[in-house]
Amino acid sequence: MQAQKLEHFRRLLLQQLRQHTEHIRSEQDAALELSDQNVKDSVDLSVLDLNREMIFRLGELDSQVVADIDQALLRMKEGNYGICGRCGKPIDERRLEAIPTARYDAPCQTAIESANGEEDMPSL
Repeated sequence: MQAQKLEHFRRLLLQQLRQHTEHIRSEQDAALELSDQNVKDSVDLSVLDLNREMIFRLGELDSQVVADIDQALLRMKEGNYGICGRCGKPIDERRLEAIPTARYDAPCQTAIESANGEEDMPSL
């Protein structure tokens, strides 16, 4: 991959990393700010617990995205970014524009999802 394109994807990944890291922090702060002081009964407590759980689950998803971005930046440093981890062929740049953290080209991603029984699920 050309150095100019590689730099473009690096900037894109770093921008996404900042966004997701900031989102994780704000969501965790919001979860911690939820107060038990206004809880009137067990239903209110259940709703409060559910809200906290949802916030932490969303944070886990963002944390996974951050890990994927870190892995993509590592592949970039190692010289493997944009190369399919399964077949070794270049990943189409249009796919990388849509999913800068992509590890596999579209045919290999489809094959992996099919093998895992994910045919009916939306693909990245």
